[in-house]
Amino acid sequence: MPNRLAHETSPYLLQHADNPVDWWPWSDEAFAEARERNVPVLLSVGYASCHWCHVMAHESFEDQATADYLNAHFVGVKVDREERPDVDAVYMEAVQAATGQGGWPMTVFLTPDAEPFYFGTYFPPEPRQGMPSFRQLLQGVHQAWDERRDEVAEVAGKIVRDLAGREISYGDAQPPGDEQQSQALLGLTREYDPQRGGFGGAPKFPPSMVIEFLLRHHARTGAEGALQMARDTAERMARGGIYDQLGGGFARYSVDRDWVVPHFEKMLYDNALLCRVYAHLWRSTGSELARRVALETADFMVRELRTPEGGFASALDADSDDGSGKHVEGAYYVWTPAQLREVLGEQDAELAVRYFGVTEEGTFEEGASVLQLPQQDEVFDADRIAGPGGIKERLLAARGARPAPGRDDKVVAAWNGLAIAALAETGAYFDRPDLTEAAVAAADLLVRVHLDDHARIARTSKDGRVGGNAGVLEDYADVAEGFLALASVTGEGVWLEFAGLLLDHVLARFADPESGALYDTASDAERLIRRPQDPTDNAVPSGWTAAAGALLGYAAQTGSAPHRTAAERALGVVRALGPRVPRFVGWGLAVAEAALDGPREVAVVGPALDDPATTALHRTALLGTAPGAVVAAGTPESDEFPLLADRPLVGGEPAAYVCRNFTCDVPTTDPDRLSAALGG
Repeated sequence: MPNRLAHETSPYLLQHADNPVDWWPWSDEAFAEARERNVPVLLSVGYASCHWCHVMAHESFEDQATADYLNAHFVGVKVDREERPDVDAVYMEAVQAATGQGGWPMTVFLTPDAEPFYFGTYFPPEPRQGMPSFRQLLQGVHQAWDERRDEVAEVAGKIVRDLAGREISYGDAQPPGDEQQSQALLGLTREYDPQRGGFGGAPKFPPSMVIEFLLRHHARTGAEGALQMARDTAERMARGGIYDQLGGGFARYSVDRDWVVPHFEKMLYDNALLCRVYAHLWRSTGSELARRVALETADFMVRELRTPEGGFASALDADSDDGSGKHVEGAYYVWTPAQLREVLGEQDAELAVRYFGVTEEGTFEEGASVLQLPQQDEVFDADRIAGPGGIKERLLAARGARPAPGRDDKVVAAWNGLAIAALAETGAYFDRPDLTEAAVAAADLLVRVHLDDHARIARTSKDGRVGGNAGVLEDYADVAEGFLALASVTGEGVWLEFAGLLLDHVLARFADPESGALYDTASDAERLIRRPQDPTDNAVPSGWTAAAGALLGYAAQTGSAPHRTAAERALGVVRALGPRVPRFVGWGLAVAEAALDGPREVAVVGPALDDPATTALHRTALLGTAPGAVVAAGTPESDEFPLLADRPLVGGEPAAYVCRNFTCDVPTTDPDRLSAALGG
C-alpha cells in the first residue's frame, strides 16, 4: 500500500511511495507526529538520479523488517534535495561539520524540534568496513533516545548553537580589485593539473565556473596562462569519457584524474553551464572542438531533457537495465569490442576501437570501455567516423535500442535559467534559431507556471503543475540571468522587465540591508534551525554570486544605481575568499571581472532587428569577449531598453554604441570596428 509520498510531485519522493517505510514529506505535521509519539525523526535526503540513494533504498527502505523497526521507533521524513535545497543545505552543513564529509543519501536523526543529533550518509544493510549496518544504527539511536535523552538534547543544542554562530560577515567589504583577481589566478595555477587539465585530484568535477573566470580574466588582462588552463581543461574533458562521444552532453564527474570513467548521471545544470562555457571558449579562440561540443551539448539538452511543456528536466540516471533486468551504472553508455563488431562489422569495429580508445580488458568494468577520444598520431577518416551513416551515427542508433536511463522530469527554476542563458547564446553564436526558440519556450514556461502575480517564483514544476516549494536565492538569480541573456539575444525588452521583477525580490527579501550580505532563503520563508547562507560554488554558482552577476548585468542595462551598489556589496565576499579558495568562488571571480571591465554596455540601433546591417552589428556585439558585456538591440524609437534612449542612427545607417556607465564612445556603423572595441 503506498505511503504518504504517493501524493507528492517529486520523482524522488515518488520512487519511495511504495516503500514499506511509512514516509512523511517534510512538513509541520511530521514533526507534530514525532512530538506526540515522543520519538526522533529520521531525515533521509537524496535526489532521483542519485546512485547510492537507489542502493540504500533497495537494501534497507524496501526491506520489510527494517521498515517495521523504523516505523515503530521513528518518524521517517523523505526530502528531495533538489526541491528543498534549504533543508539540504542546513543539515548538510551539520553533517560536514560533525563528520568532515558529506554526500547523498544524507541520513540525519533529529529531535521533534528538528534539531540534529546524529549524522551520516549511506549505511549498508550489513556491517562493512567499520560502518554499522543501518539496522544497528537505528537500534543504537533508539537506545540512546530512550536511555540517554539528556545527553541527546545537549548534543542537539550544541550543534544548533554552533550553526547559528556561522553567520557570514564579508558582505560589507569592497569588491575584488586587480590584486585579488591576480592572487586568485595564482592560487588556481598552484592547483592546476598540467598533465590532465582540471584542478586537484580524483574525483574530478567539471570546473565550469572557474573556466568562465579564466576566459574573462584573459579577455580583460591578456593573461595567456589563464587562457591555456581554460582551453586545455576544456579539451581534456571533451576528449574524455566524462563527455558522451556519441550523444553529446557531460556526466556529473570523473571518478579518476584522467576524465576517463564518469559517474554516469547527466544533470541539466552541468550541461547548461558547460554548453555556455564551450560557446564562450569558441568565441574567444575559434576552436572547432569547442564549437562542436557546445552545439552537441545544446542538442543533447533539447533532445533528451526537454519536457512536453517546454521546460527542461533535471537529470538522467546513472543506472539502467543491462538487458538482463538488472540495473547497472553506465550500462547504457559502455561498449566491448564484441558489441562494436556486432553493430559495425569487423573493419569499422577495428577503426572504432582505435578511435574511441576501446580495449579488450576494458576501461570500466567487466571488460567494457567508456568511449573517449585519446590523443594519438593516427589521422582518421572524418566521413567514415562522423559522416551520414558513419560509425557514430550507427552506434548511437544501436545504443538507442538499449533500455534508457530513467529521467527526473521535474523542472527546477534555477537550472532552467542556466539552460535559457546557454541556449539563447549558443543559438545566436552559431545561427541556430531553433536553440534560441527552445530558450524562449523554457522562459515562457517559467513565467506561465512558476511565477505568481507578485513575481514570486516557485522552485519546481512537473507536468505543467507547479510545486509547493518557494524559490530560493539561486532560483531568482539564475532565472534573472537567463532572462537577461534572452533579452540581449532576442531584442525583446519584456525579458529585461521580468529580470527586474525577480531582482526586486532579491533586494527586498534576500539581502541584509545593513551589510549587503545575501541569504539563500527569503526573509519570509519557512524558518529552519538556521537561515542558510553560502557564497561558495558547488555544482552550480552559489545563489549569492549568481545574484551579484544578475544585479550587475541589470544595472548595466538600466543604469540602476541600487542594483549596481547591491552587486558590489555582494562581491565583497569574493574579495575575501577569492585569493584563498578560488576554486570555490569561480562564478564570483567571473562576476568581479565583469565589474572591473565596466561591464561594457552595447546599444545597437537600426531600422529593424531583421535588417541585415543591424543583424550584423547585433551579432558582432554578442560575439564580443569583453567580460560580462550587455547588449541592447532595437530601433531608436524603442522604449524597452534604457540603453537605446537617445541613440540615433548614424547618417541613416544602423549603429552601435559602446558605453560604460551610460557614457559612450563614438558610435560605429562598421562591425569590424565594433569587434575591435569589444575584444572580438
